[in-house]
Amino acid sequence: MKESLSHDMETVKPDRSEVKAPTDSSIVASNAIKYTAYVMLFFGFLYFLIAYLAPML
Repeated sequence: MKESLSHDMETVKPDRSEVKAPTDSSIVASNAIKYTAYVMLFFGFLYFLIAYLAPML
């Protein structure tokens, strides 16, 4: 009985799924989101400097 189980396990092969490379539009979209976040952080930092630190000078 052990031989039949090990033989059955050897014949089962997992299905492979195709991995698709990212398309140009998805790369552009992710870069747009990333750089928009950078710009927002930059303007937030400038606002912090102007609103909180500039009056202390």
